[in-house]
Amino acid sequence: MNVTSTLGRAGRAVGRWWLSPVALARIAVLRVALYLFTIWDIFVLTHDVIGHGYSRELYQPTLIGRILPIPEPTPTGGYVMQWTLVVTCLATPVLMACAARSFQWAGRVTGWVAGVVFLAWMENSQGFAYVSHDHMALVLALLLLPTVPPARFTDQTPSEAAGWAIRCIQIAVVMTYFGSALQKIVRTGGLFAWPNSSVIVWSLMRRGRSAVSWSIDYPGLLKVGQWILFIAELTSPVVLWIRGRLLYLAVVLVCVFHLITYIALGIHFLPTVICWLAFLPLERLVPWARRVLRIGSDDDARTAVADLPSVPAELR
Repeated sequence: MNVTSTLGRAGRAVGRWWLSPVALARIAVLRVALYLFTIWDIFVLTHDVIGHGYSRELYQPTLIGRILPIPEPTPTGGYVMQWTLVVTCLATPVLMACAARSFQWAGRVTGWVAGVVFLAWMENSQGFAYVSHDHMALVLALLLLPTVPPARFTDQTPSEAAGWAIRCIQIAVVMTYFGSALQKIVRTGGLFAWPNSSVIVWSLMRRGRSAVSWSIDYPGLLKVGQWILFIAELTSPVVLWIRGRLLYLAVVLVCVFHLITYIALGIHFLPTVICWLAFLPLERLVPWARRVLRIGSDDDARTAVADLPSVPAELR
């Protein structure tokens, strides 16, 4: 066996996996979803940055904050970052969908500004003892989106740059769960300690909603749930290789899981959930919506579904 040729084939396979082309329209739709969500995030989920500015003596930056020259939180700095993000997150998806090159250039600038400022925003938010890992994929996504060429919502052009960005976002999403499983193993000192513990019972007693309080009387059932969760987290990288309906089923199951945790404990994980859109064929959304609107007067939605644009094999 020729070792050189084998290594060459392996290298090309790895390259194809990382740079698998994706339609630019997927990036265009993803930009709108993630940038709009970011605006909601900074006013609802991480609005504490401004308040942290009044207690900066308690600020203990994370590793990123110690490596990068991110300023300490101040009320004025918080307001500046917040409204900078509002402007750039509104402008970037619009500019990046324009045909004029001058607008596209401006869109890349606003995109980079949004990514860097949101990283600083999250560092100021998380540097007070509590670090919420549900924002990891979103922070990375905002830093990656400006690397992809401008695109319209109907642009089906395959792009390796888009494929690379999508793959990186997908990996960040998966690592949110797989990393959580590894942390459970490290912190408890064994592979089976966490799933055999009573952590869910403790969580329900501490912050459980009344709708699920009955489950505390069934610790065995909750332990089974812990094992299912733990195994799902350990095997989460599998979604990087599955395709089609099986992948869509995995996305639905993850969303159902987070809905259950929100109902039970008030934990939503929305920043990660929104990034699961990177696994879906968003490039089909606008053509499908146009078709539905055209035939809406005929009330024939099944025809619209049948006429969904096919996705080339290299984009699946």
